[in-house]
Amino acid sequence: MQRLARQWQRRHRRVGFVPTMGYLHAGHLSLVQAARRRVGKTGQVVVSIYVNPTQFGPQEDLSRYPRDLARDLKLCRAAGANVVFTPSDAEMYPPAVGSACGDDRTAERTVPNSRFSTYIVEEQLSQAMEGAARPTHFRGVTTVVAKLFHLVLPDVAVFGAKDWQQAAIVKRMTWDLNFPVKIIVAPTVRAADGLALSSRNKYLNAAQRTQAVILHHTLQRARAAVRRKSIPAARLKADLEKFIASAPLARLDYLELFDPDTLTPVLTAKRGTQLALAVYLGPTRLIDNGQL
Repeated sequence: MQRLARQWQRRHRRVGFVPTMGYLHAGHLSLVQAARRRVGKTGQVVVSIYVNPTQFGPQEDLSRYPRDLARDLKLCRAAGANVVFTPSDAEMYPPAVGSACGDDRTAERTVPNSRFSTYIVEEQLSQAMEGAARPTHFRGVTTVVAKLFHLVLPDVAVFGAKDWQQAAIVKRMTWDLNFPVKIIVAPTVRAADGLALSSRNKYLNAAQRTQAVILHHTLQRARAAVRRKSIPAARLKADLEKFIASAPLARLDYLELFDPDTLTPVLTAKRGTQLALAVYLGPTRLIDNGQL
């Protein structure tokens, strides 16, 4: 992948990149199309499909995360991707290689009993919301995205707005570590009833799917509340939490009102405030967010 990316660089081809975990839907394909618009007809669009184990917690759904590579490849082809990069765990997280003293005269060898041990940790934006609910999640996200940036060498990378905190953290990492990559955050794609598209929607049974729209309805309720005037964030949160409880199958994990750039919680909710929430429907955990 990196050799191919370097060939494109030598030919002055712009590269757009969309990192995914597969089981693609219309939301992912909209990111591919956004990448294509950014790099033009002569550019190259790369989609990675990799279910990254380091961003899953011990009790999470790594083993059952939906996968259908043959279907994904067809969708990528139809959406205009030039390359689909599908690395293995062994390729992304190899054992250490080399000598303990770093002597380059020593032939490369696998260090006995070694494991992948270098991670990237963002320390400011990753503490709340998803970072608090899933303590090792963003360490895995930033590490794998950094590795993918080194392999794909993109000029532009496109992320979805549904994962607003993730996109903000990737932006910060890109800035802090001087990656020459422009981060684009594309709008959330929703089903006809407003539910944000997600690979995990597959887990929902019929009753849970019907009540899953409570996430979108919560966003709508919050927007309506601040349409004419600002209101105390605590009061709005209490109202929204009560509203979510009206859906019998929904169990709130978190709901936060914050500044969209700094992710700092706000005392007053107003137009432009960002809302993010995570809700369980049965064992399935869905997230959503939007600007009020």
